[in-house]
Amino acid sequence: MQDILELIKTGIQWIYDNFSIFNIFFAIAIVFFQRKSPKEVWAWLLLLYFIPIVGFLLYMVVHQDMHKKHMFRIKEIEDEFNYTIRKQEQSLQEKRFQISNPNMEEHKDLVMYNLETGGAVYTEDNSVDIYTDGREKFQRLIAEIDKAEQFIHIQYYIIQKDELFENIKNHLVEKVKQGVEVRILYDSMGCRSMRKSDWKWLEQHGIKTGDFFPASLKWLHVRVNYRNHRKIVVIDGKVGFIGGYNIGREYISLDEKFGYWRDTHLVLYGSAVNALQVRFALDWNYATKENLFLQPKYFQDHPEQWNGKTGIQIITSGPDSKFQQIRDNYVSLMHKARKRIYVQTPYFIPDETILSALIIAVKSGVDVRIMIPCKPDHPFVYWATYSYMGELLQAGARCYTYEDGFLHAKGITIDGAVTCYGTANMDIRSFMVNFEVNATIYDAEVTRKMEAIFRHDITHCKEVTLEDYNNRSFGIRVKEQLFRLLSPVL
Repeated sequence: MQDILELIKTGIQWIYDNFSIFNIFFAIAIVFFQRKSPKEVWAWLLLLYFIPIVGFLLYMVVHQDMHKKHMFRIKEIEDEFNYTIRKQEQSLQEKRFQISNPNMEEHKDLVMYNLETGGAVYTEDNSVDIYTDGREKFQRLIAEIDKAEQFIHIQYYIIQKDELFENIKNHLVEKVKQGVEVRILYDSMGCRSMRKSDWKWLEQHGIKTGDFFPASLKWLHVRVNYRNHRKIVVIDGKVGFIGGYNIGREYISLDEKFGYWRDTHLVLYGSAVNALQVRFALDWNYATKENLFLQPKYFQDHPEQWNGKTGIQIITSGPDSKFQQIRDNYVSLMHKARKRIYVQTPYFIPDETILSALIIAVKSGVDVRIMIPCKPDHPFVYWATYSYMGELLQAGARCYTYEDGFLHAKGITIDGAVTCYGTANMDIRSFMVNFEVNATIYDAEVTRKMEAIFRHDITHCKEVTLEDYNNRSFGIRVKEQLFRLLSPVL
């Protein structure tokens, strides 16, 4: 036994003595074998040099895998599925494509870009309901579940094992007894509070489950990248849910740590529901290898029930995407703004393109307003967020911290004309590393409602002035500088 302990001790000592060599190899890999931005490269190199052991552990946990193209190769092939896309592309080529709302004609180029680069079909027969309270949102979800006749497809990043999911679960089991198909797609890291036995219980009661990118060591999640951050529900192909709420007691304001949970969720009717269904099917196919596209019943139109007039594109992005679709969509909207830009996000860690677009807008006379939480759920990210907010204050933007609980809403509105809300935060991780989904809504009525909600939220905010920011404490300045330095890898 003594010999074994001595051998282990010798091995640990050898690793410690040669850590600089390991760091050199990691540095070479970062610089020469991975396509990263210069800022991200320098962030990793500094971590490896100044805090080698911690830097090494962080690199192993959160770095972008050199083999991600191989990991998601099958998924990328599936994402080439062109459900109704070719018809619209042909219309574009023949110049037959038109937006019926003349006020949205100026955004036709964005519609075309989203279609060509991301396969985001544009539809105009939609209607939208907006929810900003978790209790009301989940009451609506359960009501729609109870009305289901054919299938219920559910996808969430986080599902907590608590009273909210217990309630939803009971309604789902009852629908299975009535012959309704139920599928739940979850992210293994986001749902780590759920046990394997919990999913097995659901399977035994007729609910199909899928684990997106499961933990390599079953219970140990060594990767925080490539998480499926999407929240989608599609019921009978007639109604769809998309937004920021996950399933957990904090999302219905029962967690004392966060208090009231302010989020935004959208309920869609119309052909956009089919686009959500396609997104769910692609992720489900990848996770379970069950090809839902072989069953046309999941992709039927319901024109007799869809009489809305709202134009919508469902846009998605992820590490398997060739383009940063949601980021590019945000940038285009920011450049188009002439009057105002309202942004809500729990995490504001923009890349150079987003930050430049906002600063250009401010300097061009656009009323740019940014709203973030007053409290962090991830402290490192929060102080990096505060740093970038300071830069916008110096440019002339107006910034607010939401004081009535925790702000988790994610989206942007411009000029009372276009809205883009969904699951993507305004940060590098959402743009490049996680799988996200947003709805871009080309509709003045919906956008004016969202702007009214934003202005109402301001009544629960504290405005952070440039004077406030310049008078921040030395401790805050230190935290800002440190975590801003690390922001490319947060």
